[in-house]
Amino acid sequence: MNIIVIGAGIIGLTTARALLADGHDVTVLDEAAQAGVGTSKANGAQLSYSFVAPLADPSVLGKLPGWLTRCDAPLRLRLRADPAQWRWALSFLAACRRDTAARTTAELLQLGLHSRRLTRALVQDGALSCDFSASGKLLVYQDAAAFAGARAQMHYQASLGCEQHALGRDECLALEPALADIGQRVVGGVYTPSEDAADCQALCASLARGLGARLRLGTRVRRLRLRGGAVQALETSAGEMQADAYVVANGVGAQALCRQAGLQPLIYPLKGYSLTYALGPDSSAPRTSLSDVHNKVVYARLGDRLRVAGMVDIGDRDAGIDGGRIHQLKEQVRRYLPRLAPAGEPEAWAGLRPARPDGKPLIGRTPVRGLWINAGHGALGFTLAAGSAGVLADRIAGRPSPISDTLFQW
Repeated sequence: MNIIVIGAGIIGLTTARALLADGHDVTVLDEAAQAGVGTSKANGAQLSYSFVAPLADPSVLGKLPGWLTRCDAPLRLRLRADPAQWRWALSFLAACRRDTAARTTAELLQLGLHSRRLTRALVQDGALSCDFSASGKLLVYQDAAAFAGARAQMHYQASLGCEQHALGRDECLALEPALADIGQRVVGGVYTPSEDAADCQALCASLARGLGARLRLGTRVRRLRLRGGAVQALETSAGEMQADAYVVANGVGAQALCRQAGLQPLIYPLKGYSLTYALGPDSSAPRTSLSDVHNKVVYARLGDRLRVAGMVDIGDRDAGIDGGRIHQLKEQVRRYLPRLAPAGEPEAWAGLRPARPDGKPLIGRTPVRGLWINAGHGALGFTLAAGSAGVLADRIAGRPSPISDTLFQW
């Protein structure tokens, strides 16, 4: 078929590649002047296939007062007179049930493990450059109760096929010597050897080069033109475009496009922040991907750089950088890795994660004929991109997939 994919971030570009592999004629549209400069630009860089538990969990209910009152909370909630925020928030709270969270974790884990296989096959292409490393991931705990809960979650995920190991303090420090300065605060960790790290924007740039003339940048989709319950054409800044099928894969922007078609995907932006440090010759930077569970900050090594990412702001739709949040993130790094010794000031970034209330993306056919979707991955877009693209290609082709046809559907 002739297929138009809307969105040139990591989701749209992996989708295009999967569809091209099936022999379709694919065009990718994006209003940005470059590929991968939205949410894909400077995300956490961790490919956390086994750490997919949703944000919507019963434990968040007791944390709500802190989210509403503390300006330095890792997750900050700003209530707005915004019907979209309230609709999303109410659906989020409804998903904060133990059985719902467990079911969502199991479903996302299936997609994560599928994505691991496809991501590793993808990066074996010598034309794709992205500082990929099979570094493993260590969740570091500074609270005994939180560590006990993590071990229980680890045992649950082991029943679903995850290989993870609970480590004591000394084992954590032996695995990652960069933690030596906070060693007395570490109570334990959960190590997953099968996790990876990579530069998402660099991978987007490589994938975009492979598309050649099929990639139409600087092209904004203004409207879906509908007739008789089907998409007839796209009205874009470059004129009208027609295809046999259309895939909405433009992250946060998927909400507005779907609403034009009378659909409600419940995608809402969750703002996050990152710092990218260039490492000097004397830097003491971690080699293993780390997660500081207490402060909800992740660390990923990208060659001679270190990516640090964290925080969630709900209710801030502006992708501009909040100086206070960046200062807070820098202080976390200074306390966590006091001997990092970077080559200079880090590059700061903020982006909007396209999140759905229950944490599950939508992948597949929509109720509108000819319109497909691959969106709503939240903070897991990079992790789940290759798997989601493979699932969507399977569903468009009508062939069996490793992921059940009942999952992630509209």
